Amino acid sequence: MGVITDDMEVPCSIAPARVFKASVLDADTLIPKIVPQAMKSVETLEGDGYAYKTLKHRVDAIDKENFTYSSSVIDGAELMDKFESISYHTKIVPGPDGGSLYKIRSIYQTKGDAQVTEEEIKSGKEAASVLFKAVEAYLVANTDA
Repeated sequence: MGVITDDMEVPCSIAPARVFKASVLDADTLIPKIVPQAMKSVETLEGDGYAYKTLKHRVDAIDKENFTYSSSVIDGAELMDKFESISYHTKIVPGPDGGSLYKIRSIYQTKGDAQVTEEEIKSGKEAASVLFKAVEAYLVANTDA
């Protein structure tokens, strides 16, 4: 089994507390509304886990005061028969001009000697960026959210 670690940052014009609430704390109700093509529904299976489409995530940690969130993919198409697991560690920090910066570390644990291409990693990054930008656009358009 191999381990691949990848870091990315996505700027956001929304303050950290507000974007954390929307993208993490209210994700189960907000994300299906904002990006229905990515998540049709959310179902809490047990504790703090959730599932959407054919994907199951386990929430590993949430720190509301420091705007950090960790989760792991435990089952589903995102594993592509190549990964034992994928873990995401997100921290939202203050950015320029009152905005914020999503900092995401992804840790991919491959099955056996499975090879992962740069294109596969890039595709995951693009999907995450689209989701974060959709949350940002929703919050800009809905100042009371």
